[in-house]
Formats: sequence, structure tokens, C-alpha cells
Amino acid sequence: MSNDGVNNGRRRFLIATTAVGGGVGAVGVAVPFVKSWAPNEKAKAAGAPAKADISKVEPGAMITVAWRGKPVYIVNRTDESVGFLEGLADSLKDPNNEDKGQQPVYADNVQRSRKPEIAVIEGVCTHLGCAPKFYPEVKPEPFDDNWKGGFFCPCHGSRFDLAGRVFQGSPAAKNLAVPPHSYLDENTLIIGVDEENS
Repeated sequence: MSNDGVNNGRRRFLIATTAVGGGVGAVGVAVPFVKSWAPNEKAKAAGAPAKADISKVEPGAMITVAWRGKPVYIVNRTDESVGFLEGLADSLKDPNNEDKGQQPVYADNVQRSRKPEIAVIEGVCTHLGCAPKFYPEVKPEPFDDNWKGGFFCPCHGSRFDLAGRVFQGSPAAKNLAVPPHSYLDENTLIIGVDEENS
């Protein structure tokens, strides 16, 4: 075989260019494919912890934070409302938190919280998933003449105290859920992360 008229430099250049082009093309195809395995920003946000600044939540007030697509109620309970929690046991379906799946171990107490004054409760009614309304004042309400503060679900009439425990006579069978939570400092609450399960 004769190499007459063949430019070996040109041949090597074309082979190298083709190899580099093929390599770049392979990377160009592989990168989007590998990136498709990672969760998108919406998916990350859905499962990501949520931070809440509780420094400006006055006693008796509530803020709502979104976590995993659900509202989480953060209530700064007054000393008076914390005192009422103990005396409501006879009116509640599950006053002793027997359904252990509704709160973390550290919230298995009368207040269902880490700190007596701060309630962290998922704002999703355990009956059919409506959002209960916050009624903090101790006064007669149309749905309860002896109301001591808490949550009322306008969809079907379920009533919950300020610890999220369900009252007898409510359609809801379970207490409102308490999500995992912890404190980064005195003023910052993080929902979705706790020291026990991190």
C-alpha cells in the first residue's frame, strides 16, 4: 500500500479533532442525564427544613411557616393558657398522647412541646385535612361555651386545645401532629430537624 499523496499530519489532526469532538459530545449528553438523577429545587424545598424567627411572636400570638407543603403553626402560649392545658384532660380524646405517631418523644408531655410556652403544630386537621383556625382567647365561642383557647376546624367542627389535642365530640380522631423541631438558638426554630434524629 502506498502512502503517496497522504498528509499524515492532516490525518492525525482529523483523528484528534474527531476524538475530542466525540468526547465533548459524550460529556454533553452525560451531564444532563446525571443531573436528572438529582432532585430539583422544588423537591428539595418540599423536604427541606424550615427556619422560623420566633423573637417577635408575642405571647398569645401565632405565626405560620410552610414545611413539606403543610402549614406549621408556631404559637407563643401565655402562662394562663399553659396552665389551662393540665385541666382539660377529661374533655379530650387522647389527653396522654397515646398515639405515639403524632408527636416526637420529646413532645410527649402535656404541652406537647420542647418549651412549655412554644407550641409547634402541623396545621392540618386529622379528620379530612382542612386548616384549623386559631382562636386564642379564653371566652365563649359559638362552637364551645367554655372555650379556653385553641383551634377550631371550620370544615367539620373539630376542636383542638392549644397543644393540638382533640376534644371529645369532634369528628377528628387524632391529635394534631407535632413535627420534628429543634432550636438553633433562643430566637430561631428549625422545623424538620431535631437533635435526636439528625
